[in-house]
Amino acid sequence: MRTTPAFLPHDRTTSFLCALLVAAAVPSANAESLPRLTVSDSHRLLVTADGKPFFWLGDTAWELFHRLNREEATRYLEDRANKGFTVIQAVALAELDGLNTPNAYGHRPLVDNDPARPDVKDGPDNDYWDHVDFIVRRANELGLRIGFLPTWGDKWHKQGGTGPRVFNPDNARTYGQWLGQRYRDAGLVWILGGDKFVGDDEERRILEAMARGLKEGDRGAHLITFHPIGQYSSAIWFHDAPWLDFNMVQTGHTRDRDNHTSVLAEYCRTPVKPVLDGEPGYENIPHGFNVAHGRLEAIHVRRFCYWALFSGAFGHTYGCNEVWQMWDTGRQPLIGADRPWHEAIQLPGAGQMRHARALIESGNYFDRLPDPSLVAPPNASGPDYVAACRAPDARYALIYFPSGKPATIRTFLLQGPRLAAQWFDPRTGERQDLPPVEVAPWKTTEFKPPVRDQDWVLVLGDAMGIHPTPQTR
Repeated sequence: MRTTPAFLPHDRTTSFLCALLVAAAVPSANAESLPRLTVSDSHRLLVTADGKPFFWLGDTAWELFHRLNREEATRYLEDRANKGFTVIQAVALAELDGLNTPNAYGHRPLVDNDPARPDVKDGPDNDYWDHVDFIVRRANELGLRIGFLPTWGDKWHKQGGTGPRVFNPDNARTYGQWLGQRYRDAGLVWILGGDKFVGDDEERRILEAMARGLKEGDRGAHLITFHPIGQYSSAIWFHDAPWLDFNMVQTGHTRDRDNHTSVLAEYCRTPVKPVLDGEPGYENIPHGFNVAHGRLEAIHVRRFCYWALFSGAFGHTYGCNEVWQMWDTGRQPLIGADRPWHEAIQLPGAGQMRHARALIESGNYFDRLPDPSLVAPPNASGPDYVAACRAPDARYALIYFPSGKPATIRTFLLQGPRLAAQWFDPRTGERQDLPPVEVAPWKTTEFKPPVRDQDWVLVLGDAMGIHPTPQTR
């Protein structure tokens, strides 16, 4: 049984006390025992409480809470778990009229669109937040964490979006406290922002207050990051904020986007924080949002993934045009959506993301350093750019050939005297052994991928650095 205390006028002190009353009256969502996440000692990775590296393989399911019923949500989550995903990014106060258009059960999230008054009712299945509880709990049971956005950015940003704008610093803190308490024990990472530009000091204060409220509510149990508008990074506004645990970039929806540049720039920023491309180009989205220019395909989402990983990202987020909006027949299609979400989840790029995770988890590859100097100049640009990373002690290297064209590698920069070599197929996860490579002073080696016009990963290393690919889900 839950009760919701009446809310008093929203002065700062009263809002804080009311939030504590609501939090005390609402039990936390149950979660299977997923270990807590923290930032590694190197400040490059996320690790579990017992020190194991965590590979973020995310999917952007922004409208998951708002548009799917429980059967549909379970179907989606089971698919993503079976494909090896580890994080599902979803929004509580959703972009597509998430305040006024009810969820699948006719429920809205707030009373009178007031963030300080979440609409909760007695009983386990009677309100919007019960449905969110179910999805968070089911995801955790499947080994998935929720990348939990408290709100889409149009609810705090002054321009753009379906709105309405409902946040101020006081109710943002109250809402954050309530969310933090409710999901204190759940497996999740908080993601502030929601695809908007932080335009002025008031908007910054709203976000800072929400972060403060989340920390107060969950007692620091969960990491926090910020999802920015396209072509920006969380670091622009919040890099030095003590609550920002890792940086997120959004590199946008064109097939030729060089997301490796954005990731590497954040990797080199000080003080050091982990970095992730939290929204690259989506599979099946029209290039530049224009259907006449064609759509992004599986090879494009693979490129964004491996470019990011080999340029310093600790993980990667995939996305699909129909899945983010959970589009289905009977709804207005956005940005050229052309197939129902339950068909779009089977697009090839989503299933191929597991191979990137398997590659990184198959060896001692969590300690990789981006090293463009491994590729002998001139490196190509655009879709032919070859990304390279290596071990700190240079005992292995991973090199991504995005278009199947040959490249010359400065193998003399690696530790020898001989290196095992393999081609890794990012479409299938299969490997092809190559003859050992001799390492000698100033010696370079040209590598030609097995098939032109396809992407490949070259794996170089000693016997400790090359292992058979393990099964993931």
